[in-house]
Amino acid sequence: MTIKRDTAQRRAFRWMGSMAAAGMLAAPMVAVAGPLDLYIERTAMAAADLRCGFFDAGLRAALEAGRVQTRNAALRSGATTGDLSKADARARASAATVVCDSEAVSAAAAHVRSAFEGFAKLRQITYPGETADWRADRTASAEIHRWRLAQQTDFASGQMVFGLAGRDSRPVLLALASFNDGRSPYGARLVLRDSARATEPYLDPRGGPNLARRLPPAGAQRTYAAEARSKAGLDLRPETMRGGWAFRFPPEAAARLSTLDPREAVAVEFLFTDGPAVRRVYVEVGDFAAGHAFLRMAAR
Repeated sequence: MTIKRDTAQRRAFRWMGSMAAAGMLAAPMVAVAGPLDLYIERTAMAAADLRCGFFDAGLRAALEAGRVQTRNAALRSGATTGDLSKADARARASAATVVCDSEAVSAAAAHVRSAFEGFAKLRQITYPGETADWRADRTASAEIHRWRLAQQTDFASGQMVFGLAGRDSRPVLLALASFNDGRSPYGARLVLRDSARATEPYLDPRGGPNLARRLPPAGAQRTYAAEARSKAGLDLRPETMRGGWAFRFPPEAAARLSTLDPREAVAVEFLFTDGPAVRRVYVEVGDFAAGHAFLRMAAR
């Protein structure tokens, strides 16, 4: 879904005005709504909805997907995790004081409903990234395995598709890869930042689009070994990929990936018994969390 910038700003500004009138924003309105402002508003409205029951399940899920996307936009604009924590506290404190049946609060909820009801009906969406896009698809299918949220990467020695795949509303995290020399990996592991050891991402300002410079050092990494290995099926394999192998990672890995900063990277390491023992392929985190939330709209 693409909305022209000026239209999006007008809608956001109108939304801010309604929420300020409703007493859900403590600070004065600014001239232009920035990413952190929008994150505060969506968090405040989500918290108010929990108290007041403004929305149905589909619209509530759409609001959550939009809230996660503004979180990522705020991080890209320079906000820290500390800024987001303060924003969360401010938003929830504001929402705790609203009167559910007041005219101003009802008007604010109506603006949100109008802005998100179209989004809630979408089945597919692309989240642009700096180096690669995430493509999300929540089309229902009981028989066909499909990529629900995927990022495709061409690397020096082959191709990889990484993301969430499955037939129903409970997709699994997969890495599907083929190698130009025909070699077959016996295993794979996912490497990402361990937020318990490093609360902020490692972002080398000299790195530019080099994803290798967005992965933390070994002492701040966490690794998830693949739980299963199988030949890549035709239903998930891109037309340009001949053969290949699929590796399934545990559900916790997908949950951890959703908590990362959109600017950082993770790596999939493929393990071999001959030649180079490890081949590493990088994945931009980007809007994985927003896409994951978009998929959950289908499950509610």
